[in-house]
Amino acid sequence: MSPPPAFCERMNVTDVAQDFSALSSTPGRPTDSRAKKPVLQPLSMDDLSEALSAGLRDFRGSAPYGLFFGGFYALGGWFLFWMLSAYNMPYLVYPLASGFALIAPFVAAGLYEVSRRREEGLEIAPAQIFGAVFGERSKELRWMALITGFAFIIWIDIAIFLYVIFFGLHPVNPAALIDTILLTPQGAMFLLAGNLIGALLSLAVFSITAISFPMLLHKDVDFITAMITSIKCVMSNKKVMISWGIFIGFMMMICLASFLLGLVVILPLLGHATWHLYRRAVRFDEAAPDLADQV
Repeated sequence: MSPPPAFCERMNVTDVAQDFSALSSTPGRPTDSRAKKPVLQPLSMDDLSEALSAGLRDFRGSAPYGLFFGGFYALGGWFLFWMLSAYNMPYLVYPLASGFALIAPFVAAGLYEVSRRREEGLEIAPAQIFGAVFGERSKELRWMALITGFAFIIWIDIAIFLYVIFFGLHPVNPAALIDTILLTPQGAMFLLAGNLIGALLSLAVFSITAISFPMLLHKDVDFITAMITSIKCVMSNKKVMISWGIFIGFMMMICLASFLLGLVVILPLLGHATWHLYRRAVRFDEAAPDLADQV
């Protein structure tokens, strides 16, 4: 049986499609959640300076969140150091401390969300911050976390392998190990090999994560697209991004020298600044929707 003519006049395909789309969409999310292709923008050293200034403003404006994430990161590091001490594995302290930065981009994801909400004038509350990081729409973010976590595990495995090559299977007490590393050619080669491999791995991880985590929180893109965009951003803005990477490395050295206490302040600063650097580095079409849940 065909519908009455009057019904056909009042309804058209566009109306039906819009009604169906509205029914099938998730409340608080845009109807069309597929972002347009990201377009990279040239960066200057002024952009880097402005991103750091904006990051500092975000930290001051939302200090409790920054202190929470920074403190959580520091506590995680102290717990891992305690585990190494309890299991008599002091030779992993330096690799663990230096490689700890590999997982920082995911730990700072909540800080990116704080900066995004401040930028868009949205409410900032714990449920919304953690919901953005661990909620249903953060599947791609978790894939990126898995990749950085895997890189961290690879780095620890490399450190163990190098230790076995240079010092054998028997553990060395911390004092003797430090003397061996600093005062013998064997220790110098161990330190050189470890730092060289660690630098290469850090460069690779930095390239794929420089702007990918903020992008995944901002737009509905897959993690492969985010990684490729991040690599292209690093390659097309070598001077700025290398300077940014060196600055991050210097800040992490300060954190290590302070027995990770510096992370409480430095992680929030770097996290907020990363968001603002991403916003200067990548542009989407105006029609490109965000993943902002407007709750």
